[in-house]
Amino acid sequence: MGRALTRTRGAVEKPVRSQQIVELTNTLRPMTDVKTEEIVLDVSDEALFKVLDVRAAEEEGDALGLRVEVTGVEGVDYSYDLAFEPVAEAEDTDVIYKVGELTIVVPENSIDRLRGATLDLPSNPMQGGLVIRNPNRPNPLGDRESIELTGDIAEKVQQLLTQQINPSLAAHGGWAELERVDGTNVYLTMGGGCQGCAMSAATLREGITVMISEMIPEVTEVIDTTDHNAGDSPYYQ
Repeated sequence: MGRALTRTRGAVEKPVRSQQIVELTNTLRPMTDVKTEEIVLDVSDEALFKVLDVRAAEEEGDALGLRVEVTGVEGVDYSYDLAFEPVAEAEDTDVIYKVGELTIVVPENSIDRLRGATLDLPSNPMQGGLVIRNPNRPNPLGDRESIELTGDIAEKVQQLLTQQINPSLAAHGGWAELERVDGTNVYLTMGGGCQGCAMSAATLREGITVMISEMIPEVTEVIDTTDHNAGDSPYYQ
């Protein structure tokens, strides 16, 4: 493993080095591909200058690439690990390309999560470190690639609630329940910390509805029957 450059979550930055960053000058940044023509994670000129400056202090720095990996989820953002590693040690499945004089290495499992993101300096000049400005967000109901559903609509919805949706809602003290199925329409209600929560309607509409529609395409509509005015202890105030 290479030396860690920084670990960061979304727009929360940690210092890379304590040295002051000198005034930046505009430079051309030809994007030359090594193993791919796709730029998964871009790098701003300011961040490029800083990272190259840090790399220059490393032994055999010219042989090192910046490996950027999504390591988990913290709240509504991904968490990341940035480290210098020898380019020669990259996996065959890694995406490798150059931004200016910097080689970027993105592991296969982070490609989709980083696509369209930019490595940058923080907006506040008083802060140190780096920030990844990522338009992608973790699915609040978790990844669903490994879920297999069987049976009729009601059985599939119940399996999805049990295996995926309710474990995620439990973190907010809530749950979702299948009330009934009418043809291809699914009726759900939410309880616990979700009932009466100003965020729960949006959670159901934007999260649960999308997941059910994608995982069970025969469902034509998901209807929220929750009485959101009756909740006593919403998680969000």
